[in-house]
Amino acid sequence: MTGIIAVVATLDTKGEEAGYLRERLAELGSEALLIDVGVCGEPALAADINRAQVASAGGTALADLLADPVREHAAPVMAAGATQIVKARLAGGTLQGIIGLGGLQGTALCTEVMRALPYGFPKIMVSTVASGDTSPYVDIKDITMMFSVCDILGLNSLTRNILANAAGAAHGMARVGAEFNPTADSKPLIGMTNLGVLTQGALHAVDYIHERGYEVVVFHAVGSGGRAMEQLMKEGLLVGVFDYALGEIADEVYQCLRAGGPERLTVAGKLGLPQVICPGGAEHLGVLVDPPNTVPDRYKDHAYVFHNPIVFVPRLRPAELVEVAKDIGKRLQHTTGNAVMMLPLGGTGSYAREGGPLRDPEGDRAFFAELKAGLPASIEVVERDTHAEDPAFVREAVDRLIALIEAR
Repeated sequence: MTGIIAVVATLDTKGEEAGYLRERLAELGSEALLIDVGVCGEPALAADINRAQVASAGGTALADLLADPVREHAAPVMAAGATQIVKARLAGGTLQGIIGLGGLQGTALCTEVMRALPYGFPKIMVSTVASGDTSPYVDIKDITMMFSVCDILGLNSLTRNILANAAGAAHGMARVGAEFNPTADSKPLIGMTNLGVLTQGALHAVDYIHERGYEVVVFHAVGSGGRAMEQLMKEGLLVGVFDYALGEIADEVYQCLRAGGPERLTVAGKLGLPQVICPGGAEHLGVLVDPPNTVPDRYKDHAYVFHNPIVFVPRLRPAELVEVAKDIGKRLQHTTGNAVMMLPLGGTGSYAREGGPLRDPEGDRAFFAELKAGLPASIEVVERDTHAEDPAFVREAVDRLIALIEAR
């Protein structure tokens, strides 16, 4: 038998489907662990972990939930209980994957459990809402969202096919047995952010990092990417960070596509993790537009390009860049050492370098001046008269980062 797959569902409304999943997993050679996260209604089949056990693990007796069966009160308890149970099984080595079944409420509950699980652990959510915006459910974890097509309300030829595919996916993932868990024998792992306007420089950085005997995980800095990198910092999986792209800060200031959230650029400093920072891609914003190729009224007086038909990219004016620089400085006040800010005076990305469509030396000067003024004294500032993708600039950034790592 390959392993045990947790199947999380409300067995009063999704019992038939959960039972079918169990049968298909067994045919493949895996065992289902049915976890009932329902509260009201009679379960359609017996759970391996019943709802009373789940509620108790979540800190509240099932009888207390039933005394006032309000979904807003019950869901957090059942999510917390299922999370504790699944994490305990995982820590004990008796769980190899998880499948969730649900509509709006079930998807929210099941993915809350999944987001608490490690990267690399198989997570499949069969959901009626998986064809829409799934970012609130996935957030920064590697959850596979599978659209159920029709409502999960009884078996038919279509739902059987969808559920069979979910079982096959979970069984296959468990059979691979891959884990993202660096060991003592693994090469030290560096995190790096990147944007499309920095890709050529990022490719150089990856080569240089490998030359120095390290591995690197590159994160697309479009909001979720930077936050995912910082989650890996919190989990102790990174030895250092080349924060090459800060467009997430510019977009956070002006609430645009790549907004990185209030915690972005604070975590490495709080942890004392070695970091080399470059404000790559921070001179412009990413703005979603509909219909495609339209210029928002707000930015008609800005220099701009279209990154693609629906992502409009305006160059920030000098005064706007000063606000971004101030915000970067505030976020880095947590940093008390082990940090270098690299400033490419010739441009912070391919759009902003000489010959680029968003070149603005005056704006760059205002931006860099405010950055230097607002950074804590503990951060070394290095200015180079070149652009951010210059191989020499990138190599120096990598060398400085590795020197910080190896000095610890």
